[in-house]
Amino acid sequence: MNIQEIIAKKRDKKELSKEEIDYFVREYTNGSITDYQASALVMAIYINGMNDMEITNLTLAMAHSGDILDLSELGEIIDKHSTGGVGDKITLILMPIIASLGIPVAKMSGRGLGFTGGTIDKLESIPGYNTNITTEKFIENVKNIGISLMGQTLNLAPADKKLYALRDVISCVDSIPLIASSIMSKKIAAGANKIVIDVTCGSGAFMKTREDAEKLAQIMTSIGNLANKETVCVITNMDEPVGYAVGNTLEVIEAVDILKNKYMPEDIKNIIEELGGNMLVLAKKVNNIEDGKKLIIENIKNGKAYSKLLELVKNQGGDFSYIEDTNKFEKAKFICPIISKQNGKITRIDALKVGELSCYLGAGRQKKEDSINPKVGFIFNKKVGDIVEKDEVIGYVHADDEDKAKYVLEQDVVETK
Repeated sequence: MNIQEIIAKKRDKKELSKEEIDYFVREYTNGSITDYQASALVMAIYINGMNDMEITNLTLAMAHSGDILDLSELGEIIDKHSTGGVGDKITLILMPIIASLGIPVAKMSGRGLGFTGGTIDKLESIPGYNTNITTEKFIENVKNIGISLMGQTLNLAPADKKLYALRDVISCVDSIPLIASSIMSKKIAAGANKIVIDVTCGSGAFMKTREDAEKLAQIMTSIGNLANKETVCVITNMDEPVGYAVGNTLEVIEAVDILKNKYMPEDIKNIIEELGGNMLVLAKKVNNIEDGKKLIIENIKNGKAYSKLLELVKNQGGDFSYIEDTNKFEKAKFICPIISKQNGKITRIDALKVGELSCYLGAGRQKKEDSINPKVGFIFNKKVGDIVEKDEVIGYVHADDEDKAKYVLEQDVVETK
């Protein structure tokens, strides 16, 4: 068996066997297959696709390329994942709620790349919060307080790390087979028994159309079931940013305010109810999603979810006084209003453009080694469908560079008719 034959086979639209896929993943991970050879195969997969069995075999090979985390001593773990988007702070809100309902939360999350943001970047904007803990400490935290959120360990699905970096530089990120296998390999390696996936769909997501989102959801559900991991996918809208805040510290503040029951954007309410309801059903905490939704809102209103967030932050070394008083977070140097140009109804807040401009301001990274600025981003005070008047403030740009702020303000991210 050799890589040239495998490349030629996929180039000619033929199905790869499990043995061929295992060989490729193993030899590429250990460096025997070169980047240019792997690039050729990845491009062939991007162009010609893979069937469900090929995708499942690729997923399992990547999952088993490194450590498989054993969380069996914690009982049944229900993991949650999002395919990414703009303003997506759902993990920060939902996981403390789930833990407050007595379901163990042991979640490894990633850093953001491009405009989609990363949960770990948001957590690290809380002074002192330690995302780089050992797996032993991770498990101990879940045993002690019922929740731990940490960064991915270095040896979790190493094949995926190599392949993702390669896909990024050869413009092969937005391939359904490659996205599905990347997500599911990490979820399988991370040790959860059951998985709920938020498949985002729209201008600010990888999946731009409902059809593609449904296809990705179907493939990931199939992979999960074939891997004996009961998997549920929920498709959510990413045509406008999630909630009102975009940017690391800004999203933490919004998540805290929601858990303090200060306000609840309708889109966030719908997402946490749907994802959380499915998680509670999988955990056999409730018999149906509607009962799960009621428990979720109840634990926000009674303060138990907020208390669990405080406990999480304190337990992982974070200064929880920033959670108690979010005014302590350092603010950007320039906070500039976005002014409505006409009377009318907001018809669009372009999630993709908002994400790209947030990245330009410094809230995201183009390369994995880039540093981020936790203070910058956007705060909107309107959503699509809201009525606005000419010269009304519809949001703010938070920037540390005045020229960048001016440039961002010149861009039309909000459409009104």
